[in-house]
Amino acid sequence: MKLSILMPVYNERKFIREVIRRVISADTGKFEKEIIIVDDGSSDGTADILSEILKRYNGNNAKKHKGVNVKVIFHKNNGGKSMAIRTALANATGEYCIVQDADLEYRPEEIIILLRELVKRKANAVYGTRFSGKHNPKYRFLYFGNKMLTMITNIMYFSSITDMETGYKLVRTSILKKMKLKAEGFGMEPEITAKLLKKGVKIYEVPINYVCRDYEEGKKISWKDGIKAALYLLKFRIMN
Repeated sequence: MKLSILMPVYNERKFIREVIRRVISADTGKFEKEIIIVDDGSSDGTADILSEILKRYNGNNAKKHKGVNVKVIFHKNNGGKSMAIRTALANATGEYCIVQDADLEYRPEEIIILLRELVKRKANAVYGTRFSGKHNPKYRFLYFGNKMLTMITNIMYFSSITDMETGYKLVRTSILKKMKLKAEGFGMEPEITAKLLKKGVKIYEVPINYVCRDYEEGKKISWKDGIKAALYLLKFRIMN
């Protein structure tokens, strides 16, 4: 089996080399691994670094990295995280997909935890929940906002998940592709969850660790995205 790791990137020069190194090194058990990186119009030099990485893993030295398939796609203009994920998903060839943000708030070494649960449960969807593992929130308004959005999700969709907004969603690729994802910005998190639950897909959860970065370090989500997420949840509840 193959796992497609989808990595949306925008102005992450500080972290990009390290996150790719750790994703490549991460244990995925019996799953073959492909990494699909989409640079979403970065302007800080990230694209130059990715061009170097692309040559390293797909050029004359590729044989040194047997078993690692790295794809890099460049957006000319910034279209937002959801658009970058859609591009990566369209190029995914694995049976399952997971999104790895380029800021290392989520640890690539913990992907194996979700994969083990997936195999154990024979699941179509496994979420890494931040609220059952180690999580010391830097921003209380984001922490409580995430809790509120999860509560809204559970009320609207008659579910009992603990972390709707988690970035670690391990989902069968064929299900994701059939969703025809349309949300913009950070709206893909509520869209995926809403559509999974409406389809009756069982979402399993496992605890993961989470390290929230500062806005000074490049954190991009804000309270406005929380309001948009709530509206997306309502929208997808009403839509067929």
